[in-house]
Amino acid sequence: MGKKVRETGSRQKEGFESKTKPQGVDLGRDGIGGLMLKLALPAIAAQVINALYNIVDRIYIGQLPGAEGTNSLAALGVCFPLVMIISAFGTLVGIGGSSLAAIRMGEGKHETAERILSNCLPLLVIFTAVLMPVCLLFGRELLFFVGATENTVEYALPYFNIYVLGTLPVLVALGLNSFINTQGFATVSMLTVLIGAVSNILLDPILIYVFDMGVHGAAIATVASQTISAVWVLCFLTGKKTKLHLRVAYMRPQWSLLGPVIALGLSPFIMNSTESLVGIVINITLTDVSPDAATADLYIGAYAIMSSVMQMVMMPLTGLSQGAQPIISYNYGAARFDRVKKAYRLFLLSAVVFTGVVWAAVMLFPQIFIRLFSSDATLAAAAVKFIRVYLLLIVLMGVQIACQQTFVATGHAKVSLFLALLRKVILLIPLILLFSRFWAEMGVFIAEPVADTLAVSITVLLFYLSRKSVFGNPKRGTEPGRQD
Repeated sequence: MGKKVRETGSRQKEGFESKTKPQGVDLGRDGIGGLMLKLALPAIAAQVINALYNIVDRIYIGQLPGAEGTNSLAALGVCFPLVMIISAFGTLVGIGGSSLAAIRMGEGKHETAERILSNCLPLLVIFTAVLMPVCLLFGRELLFFVGATENTVEYALPYFNIYVLGTLPVLVALGLNSFINTQGFATVSMLTVLIGAVSNILLDPILIYVFDMGVHGAAIATVASQTISAVWVLCFLTGKKTKLHLRVAYMRPQWSLLGPVIALGLSPFIMNSTESLVGIVINITLTDVSPDAATADLYIGAYAIMSSVMQMVMMPLTGLSQGAQPIISYNYGAARFDRVKKAYRLFLLSAVVFTGVVWAAVMLFPQIFIRLFSSDATLAAAAVKFIRVYLLLIVLMGVQIACQQTFVATGHAKVSLFLALLRKVILLIPLILLFSRFWAEMGVFIAEPVADTLAVSITVLLFYLSRKSVFGNPKRGTEPGRQD
């Protein structure tokens, strides 16, 4: 009888594994290198395309003639931290939920994985119901708080208000697309972003130039594009091809499911939202150290360009993380720790090589990156002056991302949360405030490589100390998202 039960259990597990083998991808058996290529390349392409949502707006807006172009570009730079905070709520649900769902899939708990997915949609609706009225009621005050000036707020406020009206599709597209990727449908996940980005690229020049709508047109194009992406995601997750389905019967919120989702999602949420907080601090500090409002707008515009270049770096790293996460999470849940280790090593190597290439390109040819965003000679000269300092140690970000995202993928919520706070909140912001007192605007950008060095040193030490729980056999019965 015992033998029969074991055989039945074995057949059920095999049936589950075949059921969760989308498009020929087997997260538990295929070669790690091949899996990484199949999952990471579309995810990287998706993230590069996703960067176009904000970058394309800046490219088109930056080409507007005279003061309108400079003020509009600075306005988008001011809006960016607030936009990132809104987007971070989608990342919280998407990364936290999809990582936990992948672990449950590896454990053979398909229904639980579907309940996690279905619970995440009402959570996104709740976040929208809170964010929209707050942002619409206090938009002007928030923009001044993040560094807007009297010159830029009249351009920034209409862009921000229109963007806020599209909060729900923005969060749905960001939050639920991760569940497509975590099943192994990396190409479909890429198409989610591609459809929206192409729509944005097509709509931007029509609304900005043909209809002469300026920043209003850029915001409308972005919201319309995200809405198209959100509809695509919902159609796929309720269709026939997906392995995890959105089910109305599972949508009643359950804290036992959402608690671990939020715990795991807090790390990427803090990474994104603290990026916004850093942007806010930098904008305010640059305003304080500048001799006049015109110089402040120039420095903020230069930072808007550099943050766009940084985004161009981080998006492929995020895509690489999305390619590695399903492999690591699934095999961690299935207790195949040799595959977890192989996936991590390949993740680390790829991230370091990529950031090394980007570092060389920025150090040698900074003008190429800067000219993408502005044809204004004064603004470009200011950006060239700062960008080599700002990205001096960008190669260290490859190590930081690989270690931190592996903590997330294996359910180590507490340590990943600490690391998310470490680099930006504990280190970078105090260093910006301190260094700006000694080296004014240059001190703002010197703080970045110093914080990178300290953060990576601590991250590597913690990863070494935690290696047995990441690559070894964890105590069974411990819920991912709560263990460390």
